[in-house]
Amino acid sequence: MIYTRHYTIHEAASYINWLYFFHAWGFPARYSSIASVHGCVACRQNWLQAFPEEERQRAEQAMKLYDEAQQILRQWDEAGYHTVFSVRLMEANSVDEDIVLAESGQHIPFLRQQHPEEGKPCLCLADFVRPLSSGIPDKIGVFASTVSSSVPTDRLEEALIADRLAEATAEVGHLQTRREWWGYAPDENLTLDELFAEKYQGKRPAIGYPSLPDQSVCFILSDLLDFSSLGIKLTENGAMIPHASTCGFMFSHPATCHFSVGKVGEDQLRDYAKRRGVSAESLQKFFRL
Repeated sequence: MIYTRHYTIHEAASYINWLYFFHAWGFPARYSSIASVHGCVACRQNWLQAFPEEERQRAEQAMKLYDEAQQILRQWDEAGYHTVFSVRLMEANSVDEDIVLAESGQHIPFLRQQHPEEGKPCLCLADFVRPLSSGIPDKIGVFASTVSSSVPTDRLEEALIADRLAEATAEVGHLQTRREWWGYAPDENLTLDELFAEKYQGKRPAIGYPSLPDQSVCFILSDLLDFSSLGIKLTENGAMIPHASTCGFMFSHPATCHFSVGKVGEDQLRDYAKRRGVSAESLQKFFRL
């Protein structure tokens, strides 16, 4: 089943994690707290005064940057721009390092860690889906989110805001998936900070994450979700257009976690390529390691 939802800029912007916006501009994390300050003069002044005197000029710059970002978001909202989120939920099980889709029998290969942290097992994302041998059906999700291609992103600030909107759309879309569409957490009621800290059940690793270093997996997701229907195109290297887009998988298992596959050796790459049905050489350019 595929669920697709369009969000207004105002709806999506409510889920922006401003920490990463300020990080992109070189601001330490503490300056992103301006996003949670009440907009009145007194509250903003108190926020500035809380910084040591030698940091207040930098804090003023952060405040100005945030104000400009808010103005851009208002303009985009008034112009009727939108974001879009789509998720496909599919019955699936795991076989070793593959996830097998029940309806089509398609195998989606994943990579396993070769050098885990001391005392911990070598993890693979397929571990968080019930094995086929259990005889119990499980489920996974594949998702994509993007910002309308009409959104102007010529200026750096606009491009960074659009990137944050794509991530925010994935955030609110994942929330709606857990509560309603997949429905495994119907009573979830987390604060924004708790959402950003991923206190919810399950995870949504995106392509390019350390657990998913193969950019060519975007082509698999495009086939499953029909990226073109969402206004998303892929370059020959698997990059998403518009740039303000993201895609990945959703897992509901409570133990699902983020991890790094680490360096992929030649033997592992050959095995992975064989499971993908392509040559190891053709895959090398897609890896983010």
